[in-house]
Formats: sequence, structure tokens, C-alpha cells
Amino acid sequence: MPHNGKPPEGQVADAEKNNWVDQLAPLSVRPYLRLSRLDRPIGTWLLYIPCIWGVLLAALQDGNLQLWDAWLILACGLGATLMRGAGCTWNDITDRNFDGQVARTKSRPIPSGQISVKQATFWMMIQASFAFGILITFGPITAIFGIASLGLVIIYPFAKRFTWWPQIFLGLAFNWGALLGWVAHSGSLDWPAVLLYLSGIAWTLFYDTIYAHQDTDDDSLIGIKSTARLFGEKTPYWLAIFLILSIFLMFGALLITNPSQSNSLVIGMLGPTTFGLHMLWQLTQLNMENSKTLLILFRSNREAGLLPVLFFAIANML
Repeated sequence: MPHNGKPPEGQVADAEKNNWVDQLAPLSVRPYLRLSRLDRPIGTWLLYIPCIWGVLLAALQDGNLQLWDAWLILACGLGATLMRGAGCTWNDITDRNFDGQVARTKSRPIPSGQISVKQATFWMMIQASFAFGILITFGPITAIFGIASLGLVIIYPFAKRFTWWPQIFLGLAFNWGALLGWVAHSGSLDWPAVLLYLSGIAWTLFYDTIYAHQDTDDDSLIGIKSTARLFGEKTPYWLAIFLILSIFLMFGALLITNPSQSNSLVIGMLGPTTFGLHMLWQLTQLNMENSKTLLILFRSNREAGLLPVLFFAIANML
């Protein structure tokens, strides 16, 4: 934070305070990094975590965690950063007129005039190109899976204009990594990956409904649809449904992998168990009228998603 107590010039309203972009990045590149949400890394984590789930669960099924999987996990992290950046850039290009009317988003680089649509489009293409370069190292089958997700990325920004359930489209896009990670390890798709993907979609419905409650007043005024507006006061009830769906689908995915070691199954089961307990804690803390609390709970889903990562990793080492 500057000595005069004012936030850095161009800082986005919901960015993490004292983030590295606003503090350390050269002034000329800050708008591009903000456009990629590198000042708000939670979305990258939420895109990345299902990739790790997929790799580790696939390795648990065949009992063959190897050095290649370390590259997959690292490369998925790089790819998630780039593709989240490209996706957010696309989102901001398509939503620039809406974002200027919403208190939380009017400070974003395009509506605030920090960057032009032409510059944003060029930046999006650069990020997508580098992400594709990483993807092709996974092999042709995985590359095809990765390319197939682009349709979901393109459609998502428009979903809130025609459906009350745009969070489903976000879930379809954000959890594609569960399928991608599985295929990258095993070379083919199997039912545990599908159940894991569905578990992730239910999780996205959970956390993004919490997130969307920050904007319900503005969204109502400009006609933007969301599950937060649809559920209203019944949101806790719906969040409980998404919680139950997410953990039971993850339990199902783990059970049908049928790991050879019973100890591996027991340890693996702690993943969805602790994951569900974390979401239950979020539900107990929910205050739909407090934007600060909503943002804290939303961001806490990084820790929620990393709990299955931890126990899946330990299960693979037994």
C-alpha cells in the first residue's frame, strides 16, 4: 500500500490487498495481469485443483504414480494459470458493458479504461497459444480433450443472459481438468473420472452461488441471472444439496477406482470426508448480506479443494 494510504492506481475492487501485481509488477503490464486475474489467484486454484484430482485418482486406480505425473501436475498448474487468464480476458471482453454498471466490477481494466478491447483480444490469444503449447506435451488424445473444452469457455460469459443457472456452465468449464488429468495419466476416459467431474460441478455450484450473492442487487437492476438471485433466501438449502451431491459423487468415484490396497481406500476416503466438512463449515458461516464474509468463504474453497489432493496423494504412496 502506498504511504498516502490510497490503493495503487488501477487496483480492482475485489483484488487481494497488497497483491504482487499492484505492488511489484511494472506499471505498463499491470492492466494485462489484472485482466488475467493474477491479482486474484483463487480462480486459478479452482481451475487447477480438479486437474490434480484427476491425475491422482487415475494413478490410484492403476497403482502407478510415476515421474510423468509430476510433470502433468506441474504443467496443469501452468496451463490453468494461462487458460484462466485467457478465459477471464474473454469474459471481460464480452461483459465490458455489464461490468461498468456493477460496483464490484467497474474497476476492471476494460470498463475502467486501463486497456482497450483490441489489446485485450491480443493478450487473450497470447495466453491461449502458450497454453496450447503446454497441452500438446500431454499427447494427442489429451490435447483433443483440452481443445474440446473451448466451447464451454466461449459460451460461459453469455450463460447469465439466458439461464438462471450460469453456474452450471462455469462448473462444466472449470472442472474439465478432472477429465483432462485422468486422460493425461491413463490415456482413456473411465467412469471414476466422470463421477469426479460431476462432483466438481456440484462444488462449483456451491462456491459460485456464494460468490454471486455479492452482486445480487446490481445483477437485478441490469437483468443478469444467477443461482444466487434464483435461490434468494433458500440459498442455504440449495447449498446443502450441492454439498451432499459433491461429496457423495467423489466417494463414488473413489470407490469404483477399486484401489488394490485397502489402506489406500481408507486414506482416500478422508479426502471427500474432510472436503465435505470444510463445505459444512462454510455453510455455518454463511451471511448473505455481508460481502466481506461471502468473499472470504469463496476464497476458502482453495483449502477445501486441496484436502482431497492431500489424501489422494497419501493414498497413492501406500
